[in-house]
Amino acid sequence: MKVVLFCGGKGTRLREETEYKPKPMVEIGGRPMLWHIMKHYASYGFNDFILCLGYKQESIRQYFLNYEYMYNDFTIHLNSKEKTLLHNQHPEDWTVSLIDTGVETPKGKRLKLVEPYIGDEEFLVTYGDGVANIDLKALVDFHHKHKKIATFTGVHPVSRFAMVKANDQGLVSAWKEKQQIKEYVNAGYFVFKRDIFKLLSKSEELEEGPMEKLTEKREVMMFRHEGFWQCMDTVRDHQLLEGIWNTGKAPWKTW
Repeated sequence: MKVVLFCGGKGTRLREETEYKPKPMVEIGGRPMLWHIMKHYASYGFNDFILCLGYKQESIRQYFLNYEYMYNDFTIHLNSKEKTLLHNQHPEDWTVSLIDTGVETPKGKRLKLVEPYIGDEEFLVTYGDGVANIDLKALVDFHHKHKKIATFTGVHPVSRFAMVKANDQGLVSAWKEKQQIKEYVNAGYFVFKRDIFKLLSKSEELEEGPMEKLTEKREVMMFRHEGFWQCMDTVRDHQLLEGIWNTGKAPWKTW
């Protein structure tokens, strides 16, 4: 199964990092967020990736064009420009297709634009700005079992604000910081049948149009993930993930 990754957004709430590079290239532990996501997928045997590029896409293109020389020692003969690799230090056996899907393009259209590269099989879709320890095999098995068009992964996010309880007069009886929210939200880990392409348009986001229509048709199922999930929307999120990685016990490190 191919894995489609959305890598085209501007990441405006993370401007300190994304002024000169796309959000998936913001580094955690010296490696781009995109690398962490791909390593997670590859640890479950999914290593055929389609990247939907947009904002500052040259950064991602250069990264993969030079991947071999970024993570290997090598000797270069300056007169001839001949390069000799000295040590093979990376184990990645990935196929990576880099597709220009535009800068201002909504995700629904981005997905439609890469349809020719997916083939006839079902496929996975993920945002390029979050990490999790989702059991991807269980996710795919769940999708195959219910036979609906779409599966999304639901998670309980942690509130960024204090959760407060008060009576009608305003007297506060409970104050708790950073509590896990009981409701599920979309974690951005999908599995789709090819039928999804019939619902994609040039002007809609993936979530607002197609997913709503599929829900009305009773063709959407939620895979519940009760483990770790964290998006990277802000500088605070970036600092949080960096701190977790530096502990040496990052939950999303499944490889």
